[in-house]
Amino acid sequence: MESNDQRYRHAAEAAEPPRPKVARPIVVLGAGGIIRAAHLPAYAKAGFPVIAIADSASGKAAELASEKGIAHAFDSIEQAVRFAPRDAIFDVAVPASQIMAILPQLPAGSAVLLQKPMGESLEEAKAIRDLCRQRGLVAAVNFQLRYAPNNLAAVALAQAGLLGELHDMEVQVRTYTPWKLWTFLATAPRLEILYHSIHYLDLIRSWFGNPLGVYAKTLRNPQSGTLAATKSSIILDYGEWKRVFVVTNHGHDFSAETHRSFVQWEGTGGAIRMDMGVNLDYPKGVPDTLAYAERGVPGGRWSHLPVKGNWFPDAFVGSMGALQCYVEGSASDLPIGFESAYETMALVEAAYRSSARPAEPLPL
Repeated sequence: MESNDQRYRHAAEAAEPPRPKVARPIVVLGAGGIIRAAHLPAYAKAGFPVIAIADSASGKAAELASEKGIAHAFDSIEQAVRFAPRDAIFDVAVPASQIMAILPQLPAGSAVLLQKPMGESLEEAKAIRDLCRQRGLVAAVNFQLRYAPNNLAAVALAQAGLLGELHDMEVQVRTYTPWKLWTFLATAPRLEILYHSIHYLDLIRSWFGNPLGVYAKTLRNPQSGTLAATKSSIILDYGEWKRVFVVTNHGHDFSAETHRSFVQWEGTGGAIRMDMGVNLDYPKGVPDTLAYAERGVPGGRWSHLPVKGNWFPDAFVGSMGALQCYVEGSASDLPIGFESAYETMALVEAAYRSSARPAEPLPL
């Protein structure tokens, strides 16, 4: 008979990202940093064939294609779409403001993976959703934290019943993020929640579904005064028996010993905690981790489990794999499909609306 420790380890070891039986060819639209750092390394690791890459900046796609051994490169979306075979998956990795300019150029019924966020506002997300519906696009949004190896293992632990009834989930990020790496964010009216905490809000939805509502405050940092808000506190309402919140501070430029980047769950049977190493010393990062503690064990000892990779780049295998499995018919649902992604955008919008409202005054 297995010990509890063995059950935890076996459940975690069995967790795997979705993989298609036969991978379809991928045509990448956009040759920016996220493609170089995460998409292409993940696809190479998974054996997903990237057959072409395009970028409107002259020569940018050709340079990356040469570096990564991709056979075809184009300086326009139109050329890449004309080249793409009928069964191609379009990997659209462009700033949110450019998505609506690209989607109409894709053939009706295409399979598409969109980089998050799904537009810069709920209004844009609705336009993207409606266009996907009208053109019959099989579209997903790359909320890849769901497929981070340590989160997949955490899900497996919960599904195995090892945590009992979950009643607490918290996300804490206190680190220094070099926002200057993304030049388009310099003038973005919305920053932290839309481009970062959106990952955690989507992750929370994947665990608990949509909340009843949200309380939020997102704030600017005087040390990065030209940027929009880079700190947030977000409380999600799941009734009186679940505490769920996200707190972030991206301007903590002190010693690494006080940096934090984790998600933690507590249940009636135990707790799990995963560290997201990419946020620590970004973009180099440190390895992701996963630990668990059984309730009732003397001392509340935490035990570490092996993790099969990191959020960046390994989670990108899962998001592309989920789309590939769905279009080939080996999976019946698409958790990161555009309809679900729209609901994550609605949660983001609700957080911004909450932040803009005045706080409850003291009854003095």
